[in-house]
Amino acid sequence: MLGKKKLNNQVLVDMAEKQKRYEALVHVYNKELYRFAYWLCRDPHIADDLVQETFLRAWRSLDSLLDQKAAKPWLLTILRRENARRFERKQFDYSDVENDTLVDETSHSLDDEMEQTVIQRQIALLSDEYREPLLLQVVMGCSGEEIAEILDLNKNTVMTRLYRARNQLKEALSRDDEQLKGASK
Repeated sequence: MLGKKKLNNQVLVDMAEKQKRYEALVHVYNKELYRFAYWLCRDPHIADDLVQETFLRAWRSLDSLLDQKAAKPWLLTILRRENARRFERKQFDYSDVENDTLVDETSHSLDDEMEQTVIQRQIALLSDEYREPLLLQVVMGCSGEEIAEILDLNKNTVMTRLYRARNQLKEALSRDDEQLKGASK
């Protein structure tokens, strides 16, 4: 009887420890995961769902996360897979209604907001192979090694894609700027 009681106590301690680890992950990464999910889907409700499903899957397999330093790439990988599953499960209704833009909590001038919107649209126009590494770096702050791990690519491939993404973005923004200057003459 004493052995069974000791085992029950150990199970409770293990569950409490798992709960603490999980709550720490949610606290530290919730906003970052939401920001990345929003960039992927451009819909606040879907982004919320993606983050919730990511954390649900993380809870289920939390014991497989042995290195806490790997938590961010691990969670981002789960989120990316959840986003991909969304396309497998659902047929979308397309509409001509433009998505709302994500607004930062700090106040910006109208020019800053317009500039941010133009940049977001240009990033959205990049092909997936360039957009995703750029978002992981810029929005999520991931290193080249982390991006390579998340995307299951060679680090050199990631660095090349980042370089090309920045160049494509720079060219697109330059074209927009030239068109605006030409229109104002």
